Amino acid sequence: MKTLAPGVKVTDSALTQIVVRAAEQVEGVRVRRPRRHLDVEVADESARVGLELAVTYGHVLPEVARGVQERVAAALGTMCAVTVTGVDVSIEELA
Repeated sequence: MKTLAPGVKVTDSALTQIVVRAAEQVEGVRVRRPRRHLDVEVADESARVGLELAVTYGHVLPEVARGVQERVAAALGTMCAVTVTGVDVSIEELA
């Protein structure tokens, strides 16, 4: 469980769901095994995320990665009121 603000706690599962849903809004993206390959660190009202992706063959990988970074940062910033200091994306598989 992560503390986002005084009196506000969010479970790791809820944070994972926010990240996965935001990332998978990008066309051609699937988060690989979110329970094993997704890390959300929250401290002092800031967050850093690391996740592994599978991307459908034919997509431009740098564009997909940037799209995921932007969507995840926006979702966490909006829903959790944290400043996202980084979204580290690793493309591990072509689907």
